[in-house]
Amino acid sequence: MFRFNDAGPQSRLLVDNALPVRRVPGSVRKRAAPTSGTHARTVASVAIKFALVGLMLIAGSATGLAQDDATPEPAGIDEVQPAPASIGADIPATYFGPPPSEVNKNLVGPVELLRAGEIDMEAGTVTLPLYEGRMADGTPVWYVLTDTTDQANAEALGLNHSAKLAYANVEGAVRTGTLEQDLTLTFDQGTVDFEPGFVLIPGEGEVAFPPLTAQPGSVGDEAYSPMVKIENAGGHIYNAPIVAFGNTAEEIAFCDGDPDHSLVHDRVVAICPEEQTVTIQMVVGFSFARPVFYMSFDASDPMVATLEMATFAPALSNIQVGFDDGAFSALERLFVTANGPTGSDNPQRQGLNSALLGEGAGPLNVFGGVPTLALDYSPLWDLNLGVWTEEAIDAGYRSRMIDEFQYLGMAQQGHITGMEGGPFGSTGFVINCPIVARLL
Repeated sequence: MFRFNDAGPQSRLLVDNALPVRRVPGSVRKRAAPTSGTHARTVASVAIKFALVGLMLIAGSATGLAQDDATPEPAGIDEVQPAPASIGADIPATYFGPPPSEVNKNLVGPVELLRAGEIDMEAGTVTLPLYEGRMADGTPVWYVLTDTTDQANAEALGLNHSAKLAYANVEGAVRTGTLEQDLTLTFDQGTVDFEPGFVLIPGEGEVAFPPLTAQPGSVGDEAYSPMVKIENAGGHIYNAPIVAFGNTAEEIAFCDGDPDHSLVHDRVVAICPEEQTVTIQMVVGFSFARPVFYMSFDASDPMVATLEMATFAPALSNIQVGFDDGAFSALERLFVTANGPTGSDNPQRQGLNSALLGEGAGPLNVFGGVPTLALDYSPLWDLNLGVWTEEAIDAGYRSRMIDEFQYLGMAQQGHITGMEGGPFGSTGFVINCPIVARLL
């Protein structure tokens, strides 16, 4: 469900910047913890109706890359706020009817896609069920479930259905899970170390990307992939990212927030094994001109993992990239801009340079198909990196891209290329970013 604070649907939405402060080994990056008193009230569909007409669905961010500041304070920024339908009309917003998505989720309006979670619209977080499994030697594994090839179970559990994940089962890209009698999973391989210190130092001057230093805060071994096939229970594949590994419930009990990120995933805001929940900071992007919420869990490259505050998952590199919607492709495309418009107050702001400079709510990436908007959704994204040419910038063409085909059109016309003027297309990197919700 969507959850607002006591200010109701006019509360400001806060989303942590995808590119946070540096963390060195042994330090703890503090976050604002969600408190039950502040965020307690759940607002029903009436609040969602107001959200559609543009009452303060706003993406915010943490403060910029203050390298030595361990406690970034979030700030709301009006970057993806849908305008009220009453703009230019002679009637107030209250005269407008409920969003069409309440009748048909494929129509315009906000839609909660990952229904297994509870979305806090003010904090920009989603709280999910926390599962405990184990390795064959008994080592504890703490994970979440976000997507599956099992359509019936996806509907029952409120997960995203992704038929394309079946094609991820190539050599080394999918781990095996065994369902035990107590209904827990035992994993055959794949471990994650959450102890490495997160380090992200942007490039010099206005050209902040690529960063000078990028070290992810969590690193999987060569066998780690978030994809798991449960062989003795239907053979379906689940997206089961690990959020903590090798620790007891008592050691990772940060029910009130302020978790130790040397023990848990960097996007964890709170984790409570006793209540079997974990709260994850979401990120905002676009899909076919609709603002969307998503989570970043894993990436096949260490620099990309750092930029996404994700786990470096080497086994994801076994999945074939570049095939997009071709037969047997496990991926969808994600469009990331290196050198989009900059400026905290620029309504066209976008891209890695801007995000690394500490502006706004991250790079505002553009996604391909997501549930309800397309039939080819996958939480595994083939990273396509775009660079605006100097000619396009000089001509005034550079602007915020919010739609896949808008992006492809600019690439087709030569205004966007790959790095150093090379061909536009796949970088070869895979990111695990499950979609949580549509905001419009």
